[in-house]
Amino acid sequence: MTSTQIAETNNLMTGATYLDSLNDGREIWFDGERVKNVTEHPAFRNAARSMARLYDALHDPALKDDLTTVDKFGQRTHRFFAPAYSADDLAKSRKAIDIWQRINYGWMGRSPDYKAAFMAQLAEGHSFYDPYGDNALQWYKKYASQGLHLNHVLIDPPLNRAKGRAEVKNVYLSLDKSDDKGIYVSGAKMVATGSALTHATFVGVNSGTAARMEVGRDEDMALIFMADMNSPGLKLISRPSYELKANSPFDSPLASRFDENDAVVVFENCFVPWENVLIFRDVEKTKQFYAHSGFFQRFNLQAATRLAIKLEFCIGLLIKGTEASGTSQFRGVQAAIGELVAMRETILAMTTALVSDPEPGIGNSVVPRLQTAAALRIYMTNAWTQVRNTFETVLAGAPSFTISSVRDMHAPELTHIIDTYYQGSNLDGRSRVKLFNLVWDSLYSEFAGRHGLYERNYAGNKEQQRLDMLRWSTVRGDIDNSRALVDRCLADYDADGWVNSVWK
Repeated sequence: MTSTQIAETNNLMTGATYLDSLNDGREIWFDGERVKNVTEHPAFRNAARSMARLYDALHDPALKDDLTTVDKFGQRTHRFFAPAYSADDLAKSRKAIDIWQRINYGWMGRSPDYKAAFMAQLAEGHSFYDPYGDNALQWYKKYASQGLHLNHVLIDPPLNRAKGRAEVKNVYLSLDKSDDKGIYVSGAKMVATGSALTHATFVGVNSGTAARMEVGRDEDMALIFMADMNSPGLKLISRPSYELKANSPFDSPLASRFDENDAVVVFENCFVPWENVLIFRDVEKTKQFYAHSGFFQRFNLQAATRLAIKLEFCIGLLIKGTEASGTSQFRGVQAAIGELVAMRETILAMTTALVSDPEPGIGNSVVPRLQTAAALRIYMTNAWTQVRNTFETVLAGAPSFTISSVRDMHAPELTHIIDTYYQGSNLDGRSRVKLFNLVWDSLYSEFAGRHGLYERNYAGNKEQQRLDMLRWSTVRGDIDNSRALVDRCLADYDADGWVNSVWK
């Protein structure tokens, strides 16, 4: 080995070590009680196992080359967990995301590769966080080497938003004090998707909140840091669990295993050691990090790759549903399916643009082009509404033509009824009920309703998405180019006729 070569290390977690790592004393509250063992609690158990399958895939010899790479520190890691240095790197990262997302059919949006959109950039961009730059670099190494699962909280609770953030310090996250060991913070943040099954939460602010922050007023709220899930003073307050409500996989095939339980994170004089701090009481740097970290461009690559698979799943579901109803050859039905196929192809084409036409990122890295990512973000958050509308229109009342639960399947008195009256055009009664239970869980159940809310809002509110698009296009000169194009046309003529000699 030469002096310039670095020995390869592989400390990536397996599914078993991932599950073991979650039992660390974290404080999760569900249904009035503190959860003792999150990996065995019926509200979280199967979702934890769905995540564990991703970690086991990292050790599958057949997937190793496509899923993993060795970073510049010699650490074997998931490809998207490392920075990209070329369009080819981005393309290989997209393939790795695709492989992981297919394991759960695109139904778990905040899998470990989501936060890799941000964490990978710490390897090249750690100096941005000076004087805490070394913290950022060490967190990258820790994250990438093990394949840690992180969530993030960027949003203030939905109250008193007409006031300045400093006026709501009793609720919004802010600094209590600091000492030689670290900082102490209090306040609440939303919405920590899947946080009960993660190792740490990244705490920051989104682009809209950062834009409203002011120097001299918001320093105690200008904080960006990592909080381990078992940090003293950190509490997770979970929403209702669709996994817990699922009677059986036959009745709820998605909710019973893919429910990323959302939670509110409450910090009550929560201790954060200095080594977990990235930005401390620096308003200007807090305002800059979202756009300059590369997180925005990269999370849209992960989200779009995941949504394309979810759409592929739903296209197959709609085709099978119409075949069972005997309507698959109707012209209008085929047109509706064709529209969903076109939506998926549009998203895939935009991910191709993201990976094949990158721009310089931090250090020597490259990231997807900012304006393309912003446009894709807007398209994606509108897409799911159209999917749901298509299912409701094309399948009409067919999904409600079902039984009350799997117990009806085991009632001898109902065997003839189900076999005779619930059959599909190409399916026996039991198979048709099974198919439409999957349709119901995908598009109509409470689990499905949460997915509709997620797809619409996970990337920020509707107005902020469009304001970001306009602001970034303005800063980068696109709007000036649009104005200039019109001005050039106006200069071709005046009230006396053609000014441009071409048409005189």
